[in-house]
Amino acid sequence: MLPLIAVAGRIGAAGKVSRVEVSFAGMRYLEAVIRAGGEPVTLAPRSLSVTEARALLARFDGLLLMGGADVDPALYEQAPHPRTYGVDRRNDEFEMTLCRAADELGMPTLAVCRGMQVANVAFGGTLHQHLADLDVSVQVTHGPQGFPSPTEGVEHPLDIARGSLLAEVLDGHGVPPAISYHHQAVDRLGEGFVASAWAPDGHVEAMERNHGWFLCLQWHPEDTAPVDPSQQRIYDAFVERARAARG
Repeated sequence: MLPLIAVAGRIGAAGKVSRVEVSFAGMRYLEAVIRAGGEPVTLAPRSLSVTEARALLARFDGLLLMGGADVDPALYEQAPHPRTYGVDRRNDEFEMTLCRAADELGMPTLAVCRGMQVANVAFGGTLHQHLADLDVSVQVTHGPQGFPSPTEGVEHPLDIARGSLLAEVLDGHGVPPAISYHHQAVDRLGEGFVASAWAPDGHVEAMERNHGWFLCLQWHPEDTAPVDPSQQRIYDAFVERARAARG
């Protein structure tokens, strides 16, 4: 059987597709998992205790958190920035609970963009709410002009820590560029996380738990994974680990 990858679904507003709210997952994420040999299963957001989340995730072999809108700043004890957008506490609390449960289970976990930010907040970390406000010596563009309206991200280089899980995952497959589509980033790391990649301006582009296989990326490998083996390798390694964890 293919390893089952739980994808934390997102609540979307009613619109042309449905007259009521929807639960969804982006096709680029799902396709990257399928190419890697996994079977993605979208989980509908709901209110869960960590115990309930552990029982739910016990049916699966890995957990994937997608990109998306901003995390509620109240969850890390800050007032919202004027550029904060798309907050929905239902999504935040669902994904944060899944993160904690996956960590307790030792479940292979891949968290992308917003997913990295959710994971950081879940373990007590904080976020820079709007990168354009920060005074840094090297300016790096982390999102397209007019964010969040354009559909594609921008590219910048990465500096990856030697000996990290990320370096191990990419071994022999090259260092990919970051395909960035965000205006926020990790500030104070959550408990148990270590940084493993940085942008030229010093912002954290990847972090990982100090135990197990729990990798968080601020960029979007799935965007160019169909044509870039180094980006697809990240999903391949994630699914490989999920398959191995099944035993």
